[in-house]
Amino acid sequence: NPIVATGSVPNSYILGRREQMASLMMKPQVGLRPTQAPRAMPKLAPRVVKTGAASHIKSPLTSTSPLVRPFVAPVKPAVEQKPAVVPQAASGSGATPEPAPKKFLGFEALTWAKIIPLGMMFFCILFNYTILRDTKDVLVVTAPGSGAEIIPFLKTWVNLPMAIGFTIGYAKLANVLSSEALFYACIIPFILFFGGFAAIIYPLRDTLHPTAFCEQLLETAGIRFAGPIAILRNWSYCLFYVMAELWGSVVVSVLFWGFANQITTVEEASQFYPLFGLGANIALIFSGQAVKYFSMVRANLPPGVDGWGISLNGLMGMVVIGGLIITAIYWTLQRKVVPQIKSLREKKKKVKAKMSVSESFAFLAASPYIRDLATLVVCYGISINLVEVTWKSKIKAQFPNPNDYSAFMGEFSTATGIVTFTMMLLSRVIFKKFGWGTAALITPIMLLLTGVAFFALVLGSDALQPTLASWGLTPLYAAVLVGAAQNIFSKSSKYSLFDPCKEMAYIPLDDEVKTKGKAAIDVICNPLGKSGGALIQQFMIIGFGSLAASTPYLGAILLGIVLMWIKAAASLNTQFVALQKETGNTMEGMKDV
Repeated sequence: NPIVATGSVPNSYILGRREQMASLMMKPQVGLRPTQAPRAMPKLAPRVVKTGAASHIKSPLTSTSPLVRPFVAPVKPAVEQKPAVVPQAASGSGATPEPAPKKFLGFEALTWAKIIPLGMMFFCILFNYTILRDTKDVLVVTAPGSGAEIIPFLKTWVNLPMAIGFTIGYAKLANVLSSEALFYACIIPFILFFGGFAAIIYPLRDTLHPTAFCEQLLETAGIRFAGPIAILRNWSYCLFYVMAELWGSVVVSVLFWGFANQITTVEEASQFYPLFGLGANIALIFSGQAVKYFSMVRANLPPGVDGWGISLNGLMGMVVIGGLIITAIYWTLQRKVVPQIKSLREKKKKVKAKMSVSESFAFLAASPYIRDLATLVVCYGISINLVEVTWKSKIKAQFPNPNDYSAFMGEFSTATGIVTFTMMLLSRVIFKKFGWGTAALITPIMLLLTGVAFFALVLGSDALQPTLASWGLTPLYAAVLVGAAQNIFSKSSKYSLFDPCKEMAYIPLDDEVKTKGKAAIDVICNPLGKSGGALIQQFMIIGFGSLAASTPYLGAILLGIVLMWIKAAASLNTQFVALQKETGNTMEGMKDV
């Protein structure tokens, strides 16, 4: 072989090989079966394969280098082939890439399948809560032998024990029931009670209430114990009050937010939690007008008909319908949406922490993060109650008739819904532009400024009387309006900023701390915040003889509580930002300073 011998390719050899190839191509091919073209491999550019006779001999005719001898694929003769375009592989492998899930407004269909029903649930829950909140105040404040002074005793000695009792029962049921059955076991008793109250308990109130016994007891004990005695005298109204309070704590905090945190992701929470209340606060507007409508129904009723009873039947009928809608939406989500995300949740599932009251106190003391979060919840409950009870005593003095009182509360709820709707639109901008810390500080600052204005008006009503008269207002009515504005702005900032901040603060925590911290706050802080302000007012009423006499001291206590709140919010913001950076659970598009 001349190539092997010399190590190079002589020109004579190349010419000889070309002549042999030409002679072979001129002969007809007999008995040769064309072979198939080699399969196209990924990442190869498209090419056109020329037709020709089948041959097992590699030809150098198409070579540009004497050392490169490309393979010419044999193809069936007389068949013209079109260029075949070979698609490139996506990531250097031969696997076909999976199509990206379709998105609408930047989110997948599964996200919208969760968010829209949750928004509808929240709408119905707050629709009911607004009706129940306005109705419970009318019942207990305008009841015979009662007044706004009953509320502090009611929150401390009835609401707090029932809240703790519910928490213990809830923990025991959670050990034996599935999460779905536990939801139904909690919400159905509420629906049955509110329907039964309007249909059975209220019409039999004169038979059920020990009026004569309580009147004798009041004469013996004295006016200082009018609050506790009024609870016994109007026990069915007080039970309605506590059940309405528990609706806010149980259905909103435990059932709804617990379920929402279970099925939503961190990114979804950061995008939708600030806006969750938009549809829900439309419910405030509608429910406020519904309360006003049913409160004014008695104007067209004949004399001798209990107009308030008719109004109560209509309002509780809407509450029952709303409760059934909530249950139906939850049932649908369990059947249609939860199965799609169950596999994502099962691997993170852990045993729920079981904490007694003493263990909850110990855990709160050991964790600065949870302690600051608990301080926010307690301070809000104390602050809002310090102002709210004084304000409601002024409302009763201005509107002694239950229907007039209820009509005013309906207008109040409508105004709250409108302002909260506006705040919800601004909340997302506040979170993005200024961060979690600023959003968490807005609610205490708002409550402090409006609370100071309210107490200043109450204390300086005599000096301001000429100015108020020139505006066509009495000092009492002016206090009612300023107190309403205080409550409207405080509640709207709570719904749009405080609640989302509180729920977001749980997201970066690990599962164990998140579970134990939330359990501790549910057992202690929610009822403690509501009853803490009430307990302060009880000491004031017993010590000074009336709520009006203790007003200056309540204003000073409010200032101290809010300053404590602001300090805890600033401390929690520092820990929250550090924990986000440590865990990587940052919220998209949100400023972290």
